[in-house]
Amino acid sequence: MDDLSGLLSSWPLDPSTPRVRVVPGLDGRHKVQVRLDLGVLQMEMDGRPDGLRPGGRESLLDLLREDPAPDPLAPERLEALRQEAGLYQQRATALMMAGFPGLAARDCHRNLELIEVVRERAARPEDRAAFEQLRLGLVVTRTRAQAAAALQAKDHQGALAALDAGLAAVRDAYTMIGQRNRFEASPEVAILRSMRDMLVPRLPSSQRAELEERLRAAIVSENYELAAILRNELRQMKE
Repeated sequence: MDDLSGLLSSWPLDPSTPRVRVVPGLDGRHKVQVRLDLGVLQMEMDGRPDGLRPGGRESLLDLLREDPAPDPLAPERLEALRQEAGLYQQRATALMMAGFPGLAARDCHRNLELIEVVRERAARPEDRAAFEQLRLGLVVTRTRAQAAAALQAKDHQGALAALDAGLAAVRDAYTMIGQRNRFEASPEVAILRSMRDMLVPRLPSSQRAELEERLRAAIVSENYELAAILRNELRQMKE
């Protein structure tokens, strides 16, 4: 049956109904479904979200990595890679909403790897810049997903470590584009620090010594942003 009316009526659009779900597929593999205003979007849980296998590989990125003659990337190939990256980013967002942060982090990491490949292989500076502008959003989404995955496993220290690494990656990204002075006031930093503020009160006081050690290491390495965060954590623990 081609008419989707039955499916849509069984999955109504209302605040009490999740807009993302994971369902078993007819092929035995699970699918991610997103309820849209006028239909349903379905993606594979693994591999390329649309289920295609370009050149028999999981993705165009995998095909590109196996290229024995790494010539500069042509505009049409870059456009295909950009569209593919959009599919993975769409699925990462859906997986976060569905409660699969580990898989969301996987898809974000994959797209960050694509940016590195394009940075090495794109011939024109504007093409590299077009992909580079995706980095900050991907770093933040991956960091949030990694922290959420750690919290799912009741690993509060792992969540903190993920947020530390994410803040460092954001700082590096701003440095890479020559805008290091924007780091402190950036929205990306505000998002990740807000997550830290919510997480810190959950830490047991027995971790004070570890936080103090990390603070000393941050000062030695001149990572003053992280040092400020750790000082704030210690202050909150005293309270």
